[in-house]
Amino acid sequence: MQKRIKLFLILAAVFSLNPVWAQREDGGMATIRSIMQAQEAAWNNGDLDGFMEGYWHTDSLQFIGSKGLTYGWDATLANYKKSYPDRATMGKLHFTLIKVEKLSGKAAFVIGKWHLKRDAGDLSGHFTLLWKKIKGKWLIVADHSS
Repeated sequence: MQKRIKLFLILAAVFSLNPVWAQREDGGMATIRSIMQAQEAAWNNGDLDGFMEGYWHTDSLQFIGSKGLTYGWDATLANYKKSYPDRATMGKLHFTLIKVEKLSGKAAFVIGKWHLKRDAGDLSGHFTLLWKKIKGKWLIVADHSS
């Protein structure tokens, strides 16, 4: 009996350290967190194209900001480039995730805060993101940032 308990504890430890198993267990939510960390890093490197890799590259992408609704990946990127034309304007981005919730096997909802630290004055706000798993890849299909 004691050998079974030890074996169970060893197997539990091995599975908890295995990222593939852990990813399956959380339904891909670790992947979403990882994508958002990569977006943060891309932004902080002045790479808006890299930042946009987390978004669905289609005309159906929806971005809701202070100026209203924008449709499409290209239009969203163009708005980012217009609003943040250089690294000084972009500042240093930090996301704080408040809630990452799996809605189904192919959908997730994220609520969080964004903060830009800039010499010209900091900016901050909140966001809600609708993520979908499309062709095996988690992507933002709707972003409401304010």
